[in-house]
Amino acid sequence: MDESKLIEQFKAVSFATLGHFLEEGFADSQLRAMVPNVKLVGRALTLKLVGADAIAVNQALALIQPGDVLVIDTDGDWQHAPVGAVTSCAALCAGAVGIVVDGAVTDLLELREAGLPVFARGTSVLTTKLHGRGDSEINQPIHCAGVTVHPGVLVLADDNGVLFLDWQTAAGVIEQALASDRAEPRLLERLRAGEPVAQVLRV
Repeated sequence: MDESKLIEQFKAVSFATLGHFLEEGFADSQLRAMVPNVKLVGRALTLKLVGADAIAVNQALALIQPGDVLVIDTDGDWQHAPVGAVTSCAALCAGAVGIVVDGAVTDLLELREAGLPVFARGTSVLTTKLHGRGDSEINQPIHCAGVTVHPGVLVLADDNGVLFLDWQTAAGVIEQALASDRAEPRLLERLRAGEPVAQVLRV
């Protein structure tokens, strides 16, 4: 399986099209694009963040490789924001293609100015602290917005939502999704031309 080819193919597909063919891996709809008009395709670097510990976030940032998406499980803490202007800048400079937080982020204007795709449940001015607790976990399976996310899985996200896919599932669905996307403009054209719905769509 050529992961780089798959990544390029997923950059060309409409993620909502995947919802026609898949039922699992879709994050809770409350997870939203904090930086609008972006499309994210990358591999998950996972962080189970315990106790709002900023040191653990920094440790995860230090492990980012080009093409990674930092995916943060905040252990149910949706008040402390683990991601802001500095975190986004560090991730971007390390080659990350995005950040997904099951919780809040801060510095919203700065995040949008930086342009790195960031997805979260909302914003907060309460942030993580430099605790150095040592009980957070990096690159272990985590839970993010209702989905179990394993390190290295494919992360897809845009203004419509977030989807986590294992590579085998991704390889099995991409051609079908691309074919559906190719067929859609003709369907729209027929509908706009006044052709009856019953002739254009399955009824």
